[in-house]
Amino acid sequence: MKAEGRVFKYGDNVDTDVIIPARYLNSSDPKELAAHCMEDIDKTFVSRVRPGDIIVANKNFGCGSSREHAPIAIKAAGVSCVIAETFARIFYRNAINIGLPIMECPEAAKAIEAGDDVTVDFDKGTITDHTKNETWKGEAFPPFMQKIIEAGGLIPYMNARD
Repeated sequence: MKAEGRVFKYGDNVDTDVIIPARYLNSSDPKELAAHCMEDIDKTFVSRVRPGDIIVANKNFGCGSSREHAPIAIKAAGVSCVIAETFARIFYRNAINIGLPIMECPEAAKAIEAGDDVTVDFDKGTITDHTKNETWKGEAFPPFMQKIIEAGGLIPYMNARD
């Protein structure tokens, strides 16, 4: 499994209320959530993001509330992967549950810049920045987690097993 796209870069402690502001939580429609993704931290994100693009952030991405709305908004906006130095644990689990690929790699998160072209190979656990011609080793997902993501999340994965 691979992800490839242009990078949107953010800093430390990007919380779930910035990823999808609380004023939009009256909807669980992925398209509606995507329309407001990141708007409190990056007003132009929704107009610039393209399918396959990648978010890169520093420490503690997805901190804050335990709502699944945040990874749903990111995935529905077309983001193919989020790379960070670290993730809030509940965001990490929610991302897997809804089928949003993520990868922790402090070195890559520090070095990659906004606008860089990046490929993530989840089988090998590698992150390659084609703009800088550098590659880093992150933590590869175990095969069962890749199957959950490929199925579109935990519920579709479980439904397919019936």
